[in-house]
Amino acid sequence: MKPFRKADFVDPRTEYMLLQTRRQFFSRCCQTVGGCVGLAGLHTLLPPAVAQAVAAATGSDTGGAASLGLLGAPHFAPKAKRIIYLFMSGAPSQFETFDYKPGLKDYFDVDLPESIQKGQRLTTMTSGQDRFPMVGSKYAFSQHGGNGTWISELLPHTASVVDDLCIVRSMHTDAINHDPAITFMQTGHEQPGRPSMGAWLSYGLGTENSDLPAFIVLHSTWTGRPEAQALFNRLWGTGFLPSEYQGVSLRSSGDPVLFLNNPPGVSDARRRQMLDRLAELNHMQSQAIGDPETNARIEQYEMAYRMQASVPELMALEGEPDSTFELYGPDARKPGTFAANCILARRLAERDVRFIQIYHRGWDQHANLPKDLPNNCHDIDQPCAALLTDLKQRGLLDDTLVIWGGEFGRTVYCQGPLTKENYGRDHHPRCFTMWMAGGGVRGGYVHGATDEFSYNIVKDPVHVHDLNATVLALMGVDHEKLVYRHQGRDYRLTDVHGRVINELMT
Repeated sequence: MKPFRKADFVDPRTEYMLLQTRRQFFSRCCQTVGGCVGLAGLHTLLPPAVAQAVAAATGSDTGGAASLGLLGAPHFAPKAKRIIYLFMSGAPSQFETFDYKPGLKDYFDVDLPESIQKGQRLTTMTSGQDRFPMVGSKYAFSQHGGNGTWISELLPHTASVVDDLCIVRSMHTDAINHDPAITFMQTGHEQPGRPSMGAWLSYGLGTENSDLPAFIVLHSTWTGRPEAQALFNRLWGTGFLPSEYQGVSLRSSGDPVLFLNNPPGVSDARRRQMLDRLAELNHMQSQAIGDPETNARIEQYEMAYRMQASVPELMALEGEPDSTFELYGPDARKPGTFAANCILARRLAERDVRFIQIYHRGWDQHANLPKDLPNNCHDIDQPCAALLTDLKQRGLLDDTLVIWGGEFGRTVYCQGPLTKENYGRDHHPRCFTMWMAGGGVRGGYVHGATDEFSYNIVKDPVHVHDLNATVLALMGVDHEKLVYRHQGRDYRLTDVHGRVINELMT
């Protein structure tokens, strides 16, 4: 084997200088001169994160704007201060939950008419089927609330709070398979590499709690289909935004955050001293190179230090009264369950965490739907209703936006063998149901409608970009103005689409 020589290696500093952008070069030149006159003009040309880094490095940053986020303040008066996003990974069937289609009982085992399918694309899992026999829900629906909203018998607790729900039956998406569809819901783009909604809001609005991240992610155990779609940390990542805005995932067993605690033999005082010296070195590196990720690294180290005290206190559910666990149901005392995570979400909301995301998996019922779906609904039904009730009792629901839903819907036709007692459903991007509550949305309201087969939307369609634009508007953010320049163009959560659905808001 040929031995390595010193000449074979590229000095990382030289490599960085070769790869740096023109803006970084001029930024560094201005810093070297010591605050040249052109710095003020250049500051307005730089990406916001780089501008903040330059300001911090040159001593012109007071810390105010950086702590408040890019915007410093919302574009207009927000209706919500924080979001709890309950994401049902795998795509819940709208037929068995919120989109009541009683007429389907007359079409059992009848092929879906071509006039309804209209040549729309199918997944490879059913495109080879000889026929597409339709099947309605085997579960009963009944009317609830002041407006008589139809809700499945699988969701009795959710039905009890239906007057708080804004149900959207006319959602539609571009993606037909799980990973691109989940990525699209979370980031506004089917391909990986874009910032997640939580990262956008953290970047734009900052945080109101200096001891916890602005964006926290919780993963739940489930009792539905055991084989579940994988979830990748890019779903709560920052893409091209500075990494300090990424979601922090809390674990339900062991240390809530890996490497958060001091190693054996290291005291808090020694850790503080180490971080102070490390910050000095990073500031020197920032002044020399001007890479905003250096400042992001300083912030992350400091946040981790503060979290050593705040996270154990947050996770101490044993301090909750028995009435809380009774409200959230029998699984509430089990760490990692959806019920326990909903209690944590409420505790995070009390601590003004900006964006809280709970993932619940196992909703991908291609077969054995009547066996697996009731388990999923049991996992989430009482905790969802309890979360809304709990937030309302504490005066938090008015300014907390709660979102529930998955990545797409399910087909009216059966995938695989069909019997009256057992069936499955394939992916369906053309229409699905989500709901929101609190935070300025219209309670007791149902938006949009689908045809008698819940296959096509016939009234008030809501695209994923429309939903995201509306969510940002509820947070006081103009989705067309929350942008980040990357590789020569301005990016935003809603790409180049999206309209605010005012009918969903109070």
